[in-house]
Amino acid sequence: MTNAAFWDKLAPRYAAQPIDDVPAYEETIAVTAAYLSPEDRVLEIGCGTGGTALTLAQTAREVVATDVSQGMISIAPSKLTADTSNVSFKVASSDEILDEAPFQAICAFNILHLVDDPKTTIAALSRQVDEGGLIFSKTPCMGEGAFFMPAIIWVMRQFGKAPFVHVMTGDQLEAMFRKAGFEILERRKFGSGKMNPFIVARKAS
Repeated sequence: MTNAAFWDKLAPRYAAQPIDDVPAYEETIAVTAAYLSPEDRVLEIGCGTGGTALTLAQTAREVVATDVSQGMISIAPSKLTADTSNVSFKVASSDEILDEAPFQAICAFNILHLVDDPKTTIAALSRQVDEGGLIFSKTPCMGEGAFFMPAIIWVMRQFGKAPFVHVMTGDQLEAMFRKAGFEILERRKFGSGKMNPFIVARKAS
């Protein structure tokens, strides 16, 4: 099963699922929004059914939100309101260079461990963000968890219960950003997600 097919199948249940750790999510959004300007154009990759893109709509001039899953994207527009008319949704891979580029900021929340190759995706994002622009990443880093977690995920994949997941540490992820020409402005963790480092990276100018 491809990643797109996996998320297409999951989309209705995903859309109805509540946020796991609300305080951590709110902190993530608050810190991200504090970096943004009302004139910024923002790209979100792996947007799911659009909740984060819509939340950030009030802090940016425009938000373009993409996901590889047609199922997810077909649900997202139903959430649009008059206050979020500056948000658009489209089906696209995380590596795809969009006609709307460049952006002043890119959000990559809970996605970089799910792409085909994180290094390739980060390099593609570098080509879509302005010099001095920002990438916000919050990524589950299974390499910092229990040693048996990759084995559990592998078994779940055999039954179609999990997507492919890259196992990496926060240090390895940070190194990928640096190699792609970014400097790390901050790295922290919110709430109970001890394996989910939040990273703010700025493209060198």
